[in-house]
Amino acid sequence: MRRDELKGRGEQLRGRAKQVVGDLTDDERLRDEGEIDEAKGRLREGVGRARRRVGSAIQDVGKRIKR
Repeated sequence: MRRDELKGRGEQLRGRAKQVVGDLTDDERLRDEGEIDEAKGRLREGVGRARRRVGSAIQDVGKRIKR
């Protein structure tokens, strides 16, 4: 798992926590921040996953060329 994926999951978790606190305190701004943080986390995790898959594909091609 790449660092981007881990950071993305952390951002998602922080975003969900902000949403819960925003709901409990009726703080609409905090809830909205949480939604944005969660979305950014999903995006960062997706980018990390894509980078990992591309890297693996390049390694596979390199191994095939060596054969």
